[in-house]
Amino acid sequence: MAETRTKLAELDPVWARIKTEAEESVEHEPLLGGVVHSSILHHKTLESALAYRVSMKLTSNEMSEQILREICDMAYSDDDSLGMAARADIVAVYDRDPACDRFLLPMLFFKGFQAIQAYRIAHWLWTKGRRDMARFFQMRASETFGVDIHPAAKIGKGIMIDHAHSIVIGETAVVGDNVSMLHSVTLGGTGKEEQDRHPKIGDGVLIGAGAKVLGNIKVGHCSRIAAGSVVLQEVPPCKTVAGVPAKIVGEAGCDQPSVNMDQLLGVR
Repeated sequence: MAETRTKLAELDPVWARIKTEAEESVEHEPLLGGVVHSSILHHKTLESALAYRVSMKLTSNEMSEQILREICDMAYSDDDSLGMAARADIVAVYDRDPACDRFLLPMLFFKGFQAIQAYRIAHWLWTKGRRDMARFFQMRASETFGVDIHPAAKIGKGIMIDHAHSIVIGETAVVGDNVSMLHSVTLGGTGKEEQDRHPKIGDGVLIGAGAKVLGNIKVGHCSRIAAGSVVLQEVPPCKTVAGVPAKIVGEAGCDQPSVNMDQLLGVR
């Protein structure tokens, strides 16, 4: 057993850590044993556990867990990048959210992480031409998590959505790698135009709670958007913007705002 765990830790350290933490969780809270076993310990891979967890969260009277599970398994089997992105997302949440002290927590309890994984399956369906099923995943994720991400949107890896209530990301939005956003963020359009109409968020960007970024505008790499801001114009890289409408109020303050998570403007 020890040899098997060592090999797993070497091949897949994120999954190995989750399994270890799951075993410890059962010891400390036996009443959650059934949930932890079915969601984590029953599975041989992270992808299998993710497929189970997403399907269980999105199941309803309209679509059985078995059908959803088959779709999720198919997606993870077809596209290795889905599992790699999930691992990066878990590490991102652990590194940036002070409320997350174990890799296990996003898998079991954090709806921001779970909503992003549901979106990733929906996006896979969209790229395969299965657009109605992709929209079904979008609908159920919105109903379950309060997070509405269009399956055509393009979102990178290492994403952390804290609290994840009332997140809206539109059809032509693009979100880079290592982006952090808090609750009530909107990446939306400005009218009824049907073409490329949503924001393009660069790598390493921090978007504060309640911020609205509207229209086909670019938000440069490693910039900060203050809480409650309404961004209507392009944001240069490594800048901080704030206000309604948002204006540049200074530099970003660090190399990686999305990792540092410093949301104070000039206050020390």
